[in-house]
Amino acid sequence: MLHGVEREHTMERRAFLRVAAGAALASFGALGLATADAFALPVAPIGALPHRPGERAEEKRYPLPAADGVSIDRDNSVIVARAAGKVYAFSLSCPHQNTALRWNDGDHEFQCPKHKSRYRPDGTFIEGRATRAIDRLAVKKDGATLVVDIDVAFEQDKQAKEWGEAFVTV
Repeated sequence: MLHGVEREHTMERRAFLRVAAGAALASFGALGLATADAFALPVAPIGALPHRPGERAEEKRYPLPAADGVSIDRDNSVIVARAAGKVYAFSLSCPHQNTALRWNDGDHEFQCPKHKSRYRPDGTFIEGRATRAIDRLAVKKDGATLVVDIDVAFEQDKQAKEWGEAFVTV
C-alpha cells in the first residue's frame, strides 16, 4: 500500500502530464500544425470501463486486447500493450523525466520524444538517456477484462521480480 505522501506525488504527476499534453497540443496549433501531425504514430485511444460496486478507485478496468497492439488511456496515464501473448500496463511517462511516451508502429517500440529513449513492446529499455525500463503497473485478469492498479508501479531496477511478473497471458 502506498503512503499518503507517495499517493500525493502520484496524483501530482498525473495532473502534470495532463497539463503538459494540453500545452503541447496548444503549441502545435499555434505553429499551424494539425494535431494529427503531432501524434502521427497510430495508437488506439481507450478509456477505463465503468467501476463495479465496491471496487477501489485506483483500479481501472480495460477490455483485454484481442490482438497485439497498443492503447493509451490519457485520462488515467495508462498504456495497455499486448505483445507475444502477454498484456502489460505501463505508466504513460518515460522513467527518465516523465515525458509522455509515444508508440512507433513502424519500429514496434515506445519512444520518448524528449531525449529519444526507446523501449520494446514489453517495456524493456533499448537505448537513450533513460537508465531503466518503463514502469509496469500491477495487473490482473478478470475474465475478459484487464484490471490495472494505477497506484502500484514497479520499477525494473528496484523491483525486478515484481516488474518481471507484471503481466497477464492471453
